[in-house]
Amino acid sequence: MELRLTNAENSMFPEDAIYFYSQTEAFSEFSNFAPFGVELDGLWWPTVEHYFQAQKFEDAGYREQIRRARRPKDAKALGMTRSLALRSDWEEVKEGIMHRAVLTKFRTHPVLAQLLMSTGDRLLVENAPMDAYWGCGPDGSGQNKLGKILMAIRSELRLNSSSN
Repeated sequence: MELRLTNAENSMFPEDAIYFYSQTEAFSEFSNFAPFGVELDGLWWPTVEHYFQAQKFEDAGYREQIRRARRPKDAKALGMTRSLALRSDWEEVKEGIMHRAVLTKFRTHPVLAQLLMSTGDRLLVENAPMDAYWGCGPDGSGQNKLGKILMAIRSELRLNSSSN
């Protein structure tokens, strides 16, 4: 069952908030699992999820294994291992890495940039019931960091388009 919070269930989100998560629903393109690749650090990554998960590790061979994972779900599973140590600065750099990867995705795929811009000033919420850091979490009180990054990128794209 998909968690779908509404204003009635959680007053922290306005009625017109846009929820994204599942690949079968509207705005699924905003998900890091969406099939829109990016070129970063001289390599092509099948999804933002592949890139993000690989950046957790110093081991180049393991990063490459994640990059070559068949599906974003597989890349995430590889990134969740703790049999290899995370890079020592991970907590300090993870949001910057996410921002860079997501921005690259929207710059690489103009159709996605248009979709993001079409959301106006609406709140974007990653409706991830098991992730209270990047998403809204099980009860809607999560930090929604991915949604906030998307809204910041929307503002960046808006500024860039108005200065051209």
